[in-house]
Amino acid sequence: MKKFATLAFVVACLVPAGPALAAGPSGSLDRANIDLSDTASIQRGAEYFFQYCIGCHSLEHARYNRIGQDLGLTNEQVEEMFIHTRDASGDPTGVGELIKIAMRADDAEEWFAQPAPDLTLTARANSPDWIYTVLRNFYLDDSRPLGVNNATFEAMGMPHVLWELQGWQKNVGEDGQIKLELVEEGKMSAEEYDEVVRDITAFMTYVAEPIRMEREAMGMYVIGFLILFTILAYLLKKEYWRDVH
Repeated sequence: MKKFATLAFVVACLVPAGPALAAGPSGSLDRANIDLSDTASIQRGAEYFFQYCIGCHSLEHARYNRIGQDLGLTNEQVEEMFIHTRDASGDPTGVGELIKIAMRADDAEEWFAQPAPDLTLTARANSPDWIYTVLRNFYLDDSRPLGVNNATFEAMGMPHVLWELQGWQKNVGEDGQIKLELVEEGKMSAEEYDEVVRDITAFMTYVAEPIRMEREAMGMYVIGFLILFTILAYLLKKEYWRDVH
């Protein structure tokens, strides 16, 4: 009986645990519920990212053509949809280049006090839920240099670049509590804006680890092999030690 208990324990240790949520600055995060198998969502998120975010934030550990390849896009489509910068000679940035920004570091320091961070690994450094929550929690705050604050990341030095889609929120909470209320409508309803943010989150999660889906699929085969190997090793050990016991 002890042998079977030991075998069950070993097998249980081989089964991967569920993902843990990374705690954000506010300690409370909304569920992004992204689906990395939804290529259309990732592509929409990429389009929004390159329209609203790439002006300040780079993805220096990713290449345009890798994104295009994973999303089933041609190089021509990648150039048309994503590339808005030029190289030192004035020609459009090549599809094989790393994703950098045109903003100079000294300009960023003058305008925002420091250069905007690269976002390639943000989804891994924090979590998809953190990104999703941050992008939904900007609110008007006259005490901040850019006129906005964030309920998830207090004193974030970043403008609300998606304000025309979401509209403007205001903190109506009392006694230091934060309670956001929409005071000026944007171009989208709350549900439509949440979908946009979910798409952006899906893209940023993908770009943080493009091989994730393939890795997880391969991982299941590896786990299956280890379980089978453990059973065979136990049966072999039982056969070898049969006469001893």
